[in-house]
Amino acid sequence: MMMLRAGVGWHVFAITGSAFHLGLVGLVQFVAGFALVLVGGAVADTRDRRAIMMTAQSVAMTAAAVLLVATARGAVTLPLLYALVVVVAAAAAFDNPARAALLPTLVPREVFPRAVTIAATTQALSFATGPALGGVLIAALGIGSVYGAYAILVCGSLVGLAFLGPRPPTGSTRRGVSLDAIREGLRFVRRQPVVLGCMTLDMLAVIFGGATALLPVYAETILHVGPRGYGLLASSLELGALATSLALIALPTVRRAGPALLGAVAVYGCATIVFGLSRWYPLSIAAYMLVGIADQVSVVMRSTAIQLSTPDEVRGRVSAVNFLFIGASNQLGAAESGFVAALTSAPFAVVSGGLACLVVLAVIAVRVPELRRYRIA
Repeated sequence: MMMLRAGVGWHVFAITGSAFHLGLVGLVQFVAGFALVLVGGAVADTRDRRAIMMTAQSVAMTAAAVLLVATARGAVTLPLLYALVVVVAAAAAFDNPARAALLPTLVPREVFPRAVTIAATTQALSFATGPALGGVLIAALGIGSVYGAYAILVCGSLVGLAFLGPRPPTGSTRRGVSLDAIREGLRFVRRQPVVLGCMTLDMLAVIFGGATALLPVYAETILHVGPRGYGLLASSLELGALATSLALIALPTVRRAGPALLGAVAVYGCATIVFGLSRWYPLSIAAYMLVGIADQVSVVMRSTAIQLSTPDEVRGRVSAVNFLFIGASNQLGAAESGFVAALTSAPFAVVSGGLACLVVLAVIAVRVPELRRYRIA
């Protein structure tokens, strides 16, 4: 998925040469996900979660295959790329809540924090290799190879899920998908200050502090490193995340999850500012890697706190709300970065976003004392 995202960003920028369109890609992703993710969460609490994941991934794989054929024929247009973005985002709206809700049912509760760390490590490895592989494929074989490789890798995911066996939700009322069921999940989140605080902090910090959408601009016009340099730059965040996950596996479980989360977001904002100011490629790599280190600590602390605070019968809906916040942070963050960069410049958009991230952190730390005091029992 990260390889596909990097490839689409490169393709859109190659066609348009516009930071505005990079921001628009993020907005389109957010709108498609926003429209369906709460429904996807309700479905995950009433249906076999494994089957939901397999169906959603098959839809995304088909969309990528269509784009592969269009690229081979030279028939790719900007509307077609946006259509792919919509289809993949809609599929993810069902896949993500089912996947997040499935993990806590696979291991005993007492080892779940460790399972989150291990899962985050494997995810970070995939995220690190995806953009790098995308950059190599674009440089060697053209953009179409990214779409073909994505389809092949999703086939591997489907084979793995086939061996898992059916995984219906436990403790579910089985009343089906309805507005009342969706509202029940929203009420649960609203009444849990730690859960709501984690989601809000992630959303606002990444909306302002995210620089992912502008990486093609930095690679081409600021750092002048081309597609291979772009792939490494896009992967550096996940390389930092991977190293952090490996360290978290080796270290004892972090119990003071609330303070650790707040500290990680502070580092995230400061490293974003350094990245925005840098004109030296090695410094940019190091700064963006530090962003990934901080983000991975945040991911592990946040995921553990949210999942351990949620019973299984509403876990799909709460996970959907969480992904709604994540989608808002990633896609609206991409839109905010692209639009501000189009009006001013890419460095101004990144640096001002990092500063805004630190302001958001201070407000959340003061307004949600439960998050400052949160510990994993």
